[in-house]
Amino acid sequence: MARNALAAVSIALLSSLGAAGVAQAQTSATVVIQTGAPQYRTPAPVQVQYHRAPPPPRYEAAPHPRRGMVWVPGHWEWRGHRHVWMQGHWVKARPGHHYRQPRWVEHGGRWNMQPGGWDRDGDGVPNRHDRRPDNPYRR
Repeated sequence: MARNALAAVSIALLSSLGAAGVAQAQTSATVVIQTGAPQYRTPAPVQVQYHRAPPPPRYEAAPHPRRGMVWVPGHWEWRGHRHVWMQGHWVKARPGHHYRQPRWVEHGGRWNMQPGGWDRDGDGVPNRHDRRPDNPYRR
């Protein structure tokens, strides 16, 4: 239905341009009719590289352990045009996973920020279902 209406509008537009006369003979119009659903793609991950090394980490006293929580120590992040210290904080623990700390890595004089995140335990089996958790020889 929408295609027919769009086609009718484009035909009316083209015919009105043709009836406008010789003075407007150079006027043209292009009508594009797209069929099918739009296709969305996720953007590629962006790796930002910096020339300046981050400052040395600040000392933060780790608080006493909390049940069901993981302490993420403070780290430097690049914000705007400078390094900014992000204070340590607690995150809720995930069963069968371990937390990877954020860190800076140097490659050929350039620094990349490796963000923190959750990784599955070594063998991929959640510990609550595993008699031998983190068995590196499991296949």
